[in-house]
Amino acid sequence: MTMSRDEVFQKVQGVLVDALGVDEDEVTANATLMGDLGAESIDFLDIVFRLEKAFGMKVPREELFPAEGLLNNPELISNGKLTAKGLAELREKVPHTDLTEFEKDPSISKIADLFTVNAIVNYVAGKVNQV
Repeated sequence: MTMSRDEVFQKVQGVLVDALGVDEDEVTANATLMGDLGAESIDFLDIVFRLEKAFGMKVPREELFPAEGLLNNPELISNGKLTAKGLAELREKVPHTDLTEFEKDPSISKIADLFTVNAIVNYVAGKVNQV
């Protein structure tokens, strides 16, 4: 099932509206799940479940939202920031996320800002359009 990026965005938008109780116009490409849309960690499970249902595919939570594994590894964090090794691991785990701004200041307090609507759309589009 090949889908255009716009079709994927529309479905992801619907999932987030339902899961988070936000208005459709709040779910923009650059909106962050936690900061802009008010998601809490428990909401991530619901979002994953709804994405699986909407797109008919398996979504391993740690693939879409891998931060917990990184934050629990002391080798990857130093003085409240991801180390070079931590950044490398993050890059590998979230190829669907633009890390350009985060890499300038890889503070762990800013990791939540990486979870954007656009990152979810990139992830889902990559999965549904795999050949």
